[in-house]
Amino acid sequence: MTLFEIRDQALSVDEVTQAVAHPSAGGTTLFIGTVRDENDGQPITLLEYEAYTSMAVKEMRAIGDEIAREIPGARLAVLHRVGRLAVGDLAVVCAASAPHRDEAFRACRLLIDRIKERVPIWKCEHGPDGPYWVGFRDARCTGHHNHVD
Repeated sequence: MTLFEIRDQALSVDEVTQAVAHPSAGGTTLFIGTVRDENDGQPITLLEYEAYTSMAVKEMRAIGDEIAREIPGARLAVLHRVGRLAVGDLAVVCAASAPHRDEAFRACRLLIDRIKERVPIWKCEHGPDGPYWVGFRDARCTGHHNHVD
């Protein structure tokens, strides 16, 4: 069973863990990304995630296939949330199982790192200066002003 999905509802750690369970798995690792209350020293009150869903799922599956080829016996799964998330909500749950713990740890780390690098999911943080898209702090939409020189 493979599980690579984008959801707009609460995520299940158990569902992701079950998706990678199999008799040859000597180790299973999880990464759980949780909405925290600060970033770069600034308070965060809310996150909003948006995704190009069909492309995101396709790329997550491709990443899973790559890692499975790199680490024989590894099984991978991920659920990523979109929409408005409060502090403490789960944003992403990744799981990897493999015959040995080192392989499981490595596969899970590769999975989350590649998702962050390549999957079209965008995060908007809400803080004291208003909302901004992560990676685009200097490109806030604050209104347009027409100037005549």
